[in-house]
Amino acid sequence: MSIDESRPFVPVRIAVLTVSDTRTLDDDKSGQTLVDRIAAAGHVLAARAIVTDDVEAITGQLRAWIADPEVDVVVSTGGTGVTGRDVTPEAFEQVYEKKIEGFGEMFRMLSYKLIGTSTIQSRATGGVAGGTYLFALPGSPGACRDGWDGILKDQLDYRFKPCNFVELMPRLQEHVKGRK
Repeated sequence: MSIDESRPFVPVRIAVLTVSDTRTLDDDKSGQTLVDRIAAAGHVLAARAIVTDDVEAITGQLRAWIADPEVDVVVSTGGTGVTGRDVTPEAFEQVYEKKIEGFGEMFRMLSYKLIGTSTIQSRATGGVAGGTYLFALPGSPGACRDGWDGILKDQLDYRFKPCNFVELMPRLQEHVKGRK
């Protein structure tokens, strides 16, 4: 696993979604953690929004970004726990065309090394819809750092070998080619 310096870096357009009933842009530390890491990696912040812990609000924002050709990836933070208000995974499931099972598994594996068995409370998830990657991380700055640094930073870098999500982007819509 390494970066192939002979390949060009390809900036990806990423939207950041914070799911919270209480956060604003001024105090959204988790969303800001993602924004900072996206910029440091050389990617483009395509959009940023905060929505409440509500399935319709989340799916509405996801669908808008999935339909937007200027958004390649959505990374959310918040609402992945097990309390009554945590509905982010349910919302994401409603829009997925394909689930990326390994994303949540990998997140929990990395998280286990840092917080032990408490990681079982996370329902981090990933998938694809309309040619857009969708990833839901827990709502703490630490979880956002772990998800970005441990998974997304490499998988969203075209130079990462042996394979990465970016090189698959042109093929995400193969199933709809030729449809009228």
